[in-house]
Amino acid sequence: MGEFEAIRPYDDAEVSTVLARLFADDAFLGTLTRYRFPKLAGPLGWLLKPVIAHRLRREFASIDSVAALQDRIEPYVDNTIERATDGVTYSGVERLKPGTAYLFLANHRDIVMDPAFVNYAVYHAGLPTPRIAIGDNLLQKPFVSDLMRLNKSFIVHRNLAGRREKLAAFQLLSAYINHSIREDGQSIWIAQAEGRAKDGDDRTDSAILKMFHMSRKDEPFAEVIRNLHLIPVSISYEYDPCDQAKARELQIRASTGSYAKAPGEDDASIALGITGYKGRVHIAFGSEIGGASEDAKQLAQEIDQQILGGYRLFPVHYLAYAMWGKQDPELRVPAAADLFRGEELARAQAEWQKRLDACTEEQRPYLVQQYAMPVRNQYRVKAGLPL
Repeated sequence: MGEFEAIRPYDDAEVSTVLARLFADDAFLGTLTRYRFPKLAGPLGWLLKPVIAHRLRREFASIDSVAALQDRIEPYVDNTIERATDGVTYSGVERLKPGTAYLFLANHRDIVMDPAFVNYAVYHAGLPTPRIAIGDNLLQKPFVSDLMRLNKSFIVHRNLAGRREKLAAFQLLSAYINHSIREDGQSIWIAQAEGRAKDGDDRTDSAILKMFHMSRKDEPFAEVIRNLHLIPVSISYEYDPCDQAKARELQIRASTGSYAKAPGEDDASIALGITGYKGRVHIAFGSEIGGASEDAKQLAQEIDQQILGGYRLFPVHYLAYAMWGKQDPELRVPAAADLFRGEELARAQAEWQKRLDACTEEQRPYLVQQYAMPVRNQYRVKAGLPL
């Protein structure tokens, strides 16, 4: 396991040491204090932090494995999900076989909650949770890195300048993913493309698929994919807590050609994504890819068919599509009122209007697009039209 030292999650033997380090970390304790006691954190933070540290040490004193840690924090995760959603449903999880390690390739809308919801579904199905790919751009603070690696996350190095460095990082990542599934028997979660699909257009980057093959070039591409037990996963949010911020970014990019993140912007997105209202959430596990595709582009199309076809469309998506300026003339998309009735539709109309009102006129088309695009994509899949 030495070759993966720089990117791997922590193992059971490291849990106690890392927890002790976290509970002595001033930045971590400060974050918890601000979250738990937002009004008192400023004037009384110096007093609250040691109290929180003492309570954490006592509560987690017996934790000596990653599985035990996940069991302990699961009620907190469930509570967070219950407070920020109107319910979570999932489908296809019954097809997952105990004892088989999978490569879960998912659409990407939220930095933390996408893998958290997949974990939620898998955990409650009584199966081991996957190891999670996370970009090093999100691990600027040591305590964040510790937290994520404790929770079975491994690091994807993104901020690399040279071609040789990037190639070496991809080679290592490929080797680790293959080793995890084929040797360790541990599932993997990774996004279908780098970065969130801020415009609502969920598409698989074929470069990700080529990466899976990089460390096993001596084997046929289709065979490598087959041995990874790749499962496309579609994660559907009724409402995106970060939709306004995404619309703003897209509008600025369109008008200026670029967008520079403000300091702490990723942290703010993570916090809003976790705590913000999401409405209903659905996680659809697709069918295992058989490995018939001989190249990455063909495989990407097969995966997209499943992810886009498995996306759960809510009333808000149809409301957005009806006002979208880029409706597809080849498609017959029903109106929201033809599919949803009564209180459900009225609630969606009120929530959608609230989000439209909160958006500037210049940014509104980008907000509409986020919710309309999944409708276009799914109906093209249903009609057998090219994506």
